[in-house]
Amino acid sequence: MADPRILRSRGRLGLLYNQASINKNFQSAAELLAAAFPGQVRMLFGPQHGVYCTEQDNMRETAHAIHPKLGLPIVSLYSKERRPSRAAIEPLDAVVVDLQDVGTRVYTFATTAVYVMQACAELGKEVIVLDRPNPINGLDVEGNVSRADFSSFVAPYPLPMRHGMTIGELMRYYNEVHDIGCQLTVIPLQGWKRWMWFEDTGLPWALPSPNMPTVETAVVYPGQVLLEGTNLSEGRGTTKPFEFVGAPFIEPERVLSAIDPTALEGVRLRPIEFRPTFNKWKDCVCRGFQIHVVKRQSYRPVRTSLAILSAIMTLYPQEFQWAHPPYEYVFDKLPIDVIMGDDSIREQLQSGRPVAELEDQWSEQLLRYESARRRFLLYS
Repeated sequence: MADPRILRSRGRLGLLYNQASINKNFQSAAELLAAAFPGQVRMLFGPQHGVYCTEQDNMRETAHAIHPKLGLPIVSLYSKERRPSRAAIEPLDAVVVDLQDVGTRVYTFATTAVYVMQACAELGKEVIVLDRPNPINGLDVEGNVSRADFSSFVAPYPLPMRHGMTIGELMRYYNEVHDIGCQLTVIPLQGWKRWMWFEDTGLPWALPSPNMPTVETAVVYPGQVLLEGTNLSEGRGTTKPFEFVGAPFIEPERVLSAIDPTALEGVRLRPIEFRPTFNKWKDCVCRGFQIHVVKRQSYRPVRTSLAILSAIMTLYPQEFQWAHPPYEYVFDKLPIDVIMGDDSIREQLQSGRPVAELEDQWSEQLLRYESARRRFLLYS
């Protein structure tokens, strides 16, 4: 496998990173690389939310900037343009990617890395990924595989909601399966095992985005992100984003009694009230649940959140609503369809189809995906 010292021979470097790109001593990747390879780092790139994670979700763009200590330009890849320009890539010999992904398809950091690979492939530049752990382990996959005709910033290529790869493995998969043709090098992790959750690594957690404050958030995110496509609060504007779900019209005990118990394996739904300070239902008292994951190995976040969603849709057909476009720069599709990468799932939920039948429907997709991804895995 590649040695980090290969960077010395790569000449002029760009770095795609953010404030969660730190080492075990909490030192920033930008400053570490600049110190280790003097004069080589010429350009910095930031993903959605900005290098310092200051911006909220869904089309809240970040301006270009200058690094206050290094004096290097920071090119925002979540601004008017989300793909790096030719002018930004051409002066470089390679772009280093150091981003903490969270193991879920719709988390946009991997898409930004894909766009960097595409731009570098066009100009014959190398991409070097400094791999990071999948915080919700590298074994479990879940959810439907998004459709190619629903390609978007949250699903650049077909992939399950929970993909079960590190960002380095995922870039290897994308690069070859979808013929990006990038000269790609992945510098692997040392000592990481596929069964590990982030706490098992001994590394410090720094929130990679404003509403991903803890590892517990990342654990529920593959399912709870679906709520972004509805008028239900996913807990933004509270101290427990994605762990809370609710709305003013919900009666928690009634909802709980309507949920298929088999969808709640490894998890407890505790009835709560909360008042978001921003986002949906700002300043309104919402009733709902906190999701307490009591056994991560058996918890299936997509299944659980779909079951909650199905129960609320059935009990409150007048109050429940799907969110309206746009969502992540898609203006002609419902946000829930963009998130799922498929409109048929929403249609089947509306018709009352049980979640277990939906899972059976996409089980063959998952088997094909797991077979295809196997040769791109770097860790046993």
